[in-house]
Amino acid sequence: MAGFDKVVTTYSDAMAGLEDGMTVIAGGFGLCGIPEGLIAEIKRQGTRDLTVVSNNCGVDGFGLGVLLEDKQIRKMVASYVGENALFEQQL
Repeated sequence: MAGFDKVVTTYSDAMAGLEDGMTVIAGGFGLCGIPEGLIAEIKRQGTRDLTVVSNNCGVDGFGLGVLLEDKQIRKMVASYVGENALFEQQL
């Protein structure tokens, strides 16, 4: 679409449409290439009841694991669930 600019300058702008109950698909493999800044913004906004689709759920205190701390993730779809004690506990 000509003239349509999808570039944003802040994480807040990038997550502006995120609402409780939505599905988030997060890239990366393990802890490599994950969207750390966007995950931090989701945590800051306090968005809840998320369904998250990713390779894994990070580790305790890092990656998607930080969203588990406040129980912001309602459902997790992943191919690997190891190395995150909080994830195992909440499961």
